[in-house]
Amino acid sequence: GQHQAAYSKGPTNHIERFNNTLRQRLGRLVRKTLSFSKCPKMHEITIHLFLHRYNLEHQNILN
Repeated sequence: GQHQAAYSKGPTNHIERFNNTLRQRLGRLVRKTLSFSKCPKMHEITIHLFLHRYNLEHQNILN
């Protein structure tokens, strides 16, 4: 089948912006960096900590 043009870019832009924020703030997600996790568990913990802090910051902004 052929691809169809998506005229609504709202949700996609929001997701792409969040992914960019994640890469900017977490060096371990960027290719060829010195900041990396030696084990998958630490990688997961770091991402969870980032998400927790990010959500707290945005909750404070909205209130």
